[in-house]
Amino acid sequence: MSDCIFCKIASGEINASIVYQDDEVVAFNDLNPQAPTHVLVIPRKHVSRISELEEADAALAGRLILTANQIVRDLGLVEAGYRLVLNCNEGAGQSVWHVHLHLLGGRTFGWPPG
Repeated sequence: MSDCIFCKIASGEINASIVYQDDEVVAFNDLNPQAPTHVLVIPRKHVSRISELEEADAALAGRLILTANQIVRDLGLVEAGYRLVLNCNEGAGQSVWHVHLHLLGGRTFGWPPG
């Protein structure tokens, strides 16, 4: 999608602090971090919101979580704990219309989330 900021990051058109990338996903540090570690994991394929994922996207959805787990291991956050968040639509806090997983760590999180 030509006007999607995350598509532009995934294609290299916009610079970002890339943490991980492969043929299917890109992970980069959030510009507005909500925790000491705040990485966004996105699919290269444009899907606007998680409610639009289809059966054919099942492996890709799993790839986002597996990528987040690898990043957590690489950053040494497994034992301390971390949070994975997927927001869908404005009411849940989605502000960029490209599926993305928030990987948050480096501090204690409360429950329930805000």
